Amino acid sequence: MSELRLLGISGSLRKGSYNTKLVKEAARCFGPCAFSLGNLRMPLYDGDLEDAEGMPEAAVALYEEITIADAVVISTPEYNKNLPGVLKNALDWVSRKSPMPFDGKPVAILSAAGWTGGARAQFSLRHCLTPFNPHILQGPEVLIAGPAKAFDDEGRLANEQSVAFLTQLMVQLRSAAEHRLSLRTENA
Repeated sequence: MSELRLLGISGSLRKGSYNTKLVKEAARCFGPCAFSLGNLRMPLYDGDLEDAEGMPEAAVALYEEITIADAVVISTPEYNKNLPGVLKNALDWVSRKSPMPFDGKPVAILSAAGWTGGARAQFSLRHCLTPFNPHILQGPEVLIAGPAKAFDDEGRLANEQSVAFLTQLMVQLRSAAEHRLSLRTENA
């Protein structure tokens, strides 16, 4: 079997983002793979802009990364009890191209935010992914509360229970990706 391709998407653009750290930790727990981190820096979705200039390069690149990935892990902060606008905007751009790149693809959702760990952001992200028809893993839920104290100096999760939940979720994501890949290989 070829090396699995894992795409990480962080819903935060901040340089020291806890969600970017969490996505990188997820990739480490996923195990050997070709890992890439998606870029959400793109203009706000605007139908007039799309008509005049087409999809921005960053949106096309993200679409292609999702398409070729065997699995996707998305970590979202929680802004005002919801997912951040940059993540929703990226999904809006990606939705403009066919076929839907997430269709049937294994997806794990994580969050690092405030005192709730981002539970409401995860809920809203699951809702926003519905039209894409991904295979969203249901658990264990990885919600990192108090993220400012959750990571060590190397960007690794410090809490053993959090690492255990993240590892369990990534083992399931890897298994789902391998299963999907084996089905595609059989049907080729």
